[in-house]
Amino acid sequence: MTPPPPHPTSAGPPGDVRAIATDPDAFERFYRAQIDGILRFVARRVGDRERAADLTAEVFLAAIEAADSYKPGRGSAQAWLFGIAHNVVAAERRRVGRERRATSRVVGRRLLADDDFARMDERLDAAARARELYAAMDRLSEAERAVLELVALDELSVADAAAALGVRPAAARVRLYRARRALRATLAPADEELPTASTALEVAP
Repeated sequence: MTPPPPHPTSAGPPGDVRAIATDPDAFERFYRAQIDGILRFVARRVGDRERAADLTAEVFLAAIEAADSYKPGRGSAQAWLFGIAHNVVAAERRRVGRERRATSRVVGRRLLADDDFARMDERLDAAARARELYAAMDRLSEAERAVLELVALDELSVADAAAALGVRPAAARVRLYRARRALRATLAPADEELPTASTALEVAP
């Protein structure tokens, strides 16, 4: 009997995740399974193509370095990788806030292939409207914003978002509720012009 195909967001057996640091084939499987989700994650948060390429590459390089730390019992491979992506993007935001420019772009352009750049452009175009929502989300606390991003925009479950952020699901639900309530109050007059906002606010926990 032929086994069912893996879910598109699965990196395969847990051993594959821990093996990506030393096994090129395991990394290839992991990369192909997760690249679309990470492209979406980064494109929603970064408007510059080259910076987005760098950060996407940094996420996978950080995953290779942290592969031994992956523990299946603490969440899915996707949640683990999104936790790494969240940390990478947050660090970049802090760095840009201090320096107002990116400091390293060569690695990303070498790691991503031409077809990845094409998909990056598509993601950035599709995310243009979402970034309008992000302007309103700047008023949220960092903790509330992080949960809302992962659940409403990146389509993680509350449990996986909690795992990605290293908090309990109950705490994530409280932050999500507060973020949605604050965002509704801010965006209510502009909902007709910003369909992305209503979509993000109505995603079930």
